Amino acid sequence: MAVCVTSVADARPDTRVMTCEQTQAKIESHRSVVLTTGRNTYDRYVRQFGNECDYPDVPTAASVPTHDGQCRVYRCMEPSFNRSP
Repeated sequence: MAVCVTSVADARPDTRVMTCEQTQAKIESHRSVVLTTGRNTYDRYVRQFGNECDYPDVPTAASVPTHDGQCRVYRCMEPSFNRSP
């Protein structure tokens, strides 16, 4: 009988130990991925020009900490429209 064990680190990569380029490449190659961004924080990040977000959400710019500084990525959020009377 074979047993397969996956650690939490394998299941949810940590942006703090990756470079910005590595983080962006992981998102791009997987289309969407859940990433650890802090000791107790994580979120799902997506490609900028993809269809990974469910309606009405759209890819929205966000920033995550990486080994070499802050990194611009995208996550799904409902758009907010500034409406003036």
